[in-house]
Amino acid sequence: MPVKQIIEQGLVPVLIYTDDIEAGAREQLVNLSRLPIIHHHVAAMPDVHAGIGATVGTVIATKHAIIPAAVGVDIGCGMIAARTSLTALRLEEKSLKRIFEQILRDVPVGREQHRDGREIAIAVAPLQRDLKRILDGHPQITQKFKRANNWMQQMGTLGGGNHFIEVCIDESERVWVMLHSGSRGIGNAIGTYFIELARRDMERQISNLPDRDLAYLSEGAKHFDDYVAAVDWGQHYAAANRGAMMVLVLDVLRRHLPPFEVTQEVVNCHHNYVEREHHYGSDVWVTRKGAIRARSGELGIIPGSMGAKSYIVRGRGSEQSFDSCAHGAGRRMSRSAALKRFTAADVAEQTAGVICRKDNSVVDEIPAAYKSIDQVMDNQRDLVDVVHTLKQVLCVKG
Repeated sequence: MPVKQIIEQGLVPVLIYTDDIEAGAREQLVNLSRLPIIHHHVAAMPDVHAGIGATVGTVIATKHAIIPAAVGVDIGCGMIAARTSLTALRLEEKSLKRIFEQILRDVPVGREQHRDGREIAIAVAPLQRDLKRILDGHPQITQKFKRANNWMQQMGTLGGGNHFIEVCIDESERVWVMLHSGSRGIGNAIGTYFIELARRDMERQISNLPDRDLAYLSEGAKHFDDYVAAVDWGQHYAAANRGAMMVLVLDVLRRHLPPFEVTQEVVNCHHNYVEREHHYGSDVWVTRKGAIRARSGELGIIPGSMGAKSYIVRGRGSEQSFDSCAHGAGRRMSRSAALKRFTAADVAEQTAGVICRKDNSVVDEIPAAYKSIDQVMDNQRDLVDVVHTLKQVLCVKG
């Protein structure tokens, strides 16, 4: 049985797929289970750790309501990966260093963005039309959050934090491109705006909410349909953003490596999102906060830290996990704790053999700040099957 712990302190049980969980995350899970909108149970994946309001690594099925803070502000954050016909023999260190520098020139990272909106060409018409409809009803989104106006220029950009672009080698010595990003400033603006609206609504209705970040919007409420439309737009934008970056990175490889083809269908999956699904006899809203969907036969991506292995997996369709699995290794310690404990020298040691930044700016992303990806995978062996095992040789951090 993959479930390691069951907590029964709320209105529904909490099923946890790991023994490695800190007290703060456990408390957040119990708070979730006390909400009247939770359907059947709460499922916590093996990479679970404390987040804002809802725990990262949690799958939350809700009846007639959505918790905006559980979806979060990086709406649609997720992964994309593509396998190429190149082999490891083609990757000389000189070429990898040139590729690393070229990616930094071609794909804006951190707060940088493209000078114009050309990268959005792949999806510009429907995205522009649908965003206008959303903003017509809620002009405060871009009035309050100035960076939201730059959504076109941010298409095809990485962002910061734990977002990354990697070149990896699989078990057959094939070369992959894999990256992690989301909906950038516009997703943040949408998420922040509706989280605040949900808090205001709940303050008027319920005074004993266990955590203000668990405020929810109910079906039929004033802002519910608008939030569903906005979050759906953000999720489409995030997927298009990853697709645009994949094009840019593959173009970089073509400039510095021998001719190649993409030999496997691109996998593009969210791990911070909400979707309408059917579970345990009911149509419900399923929020995966740091989790990916793993229906039977469905491909997904589970990255490790910047010095560890990553996995392409195939879902096994576990109803107990709401057809879900972990989204990565999961943090073991906070960014501030990592900065206090480790140095740039530790980063260099733990990322040996990987071309990446090894300075003070990435100490908070050091591999030791994350859980063991091997343990995470072992804890979810009943949720997914491993299709490919990847190891990065190059990592560009946001």
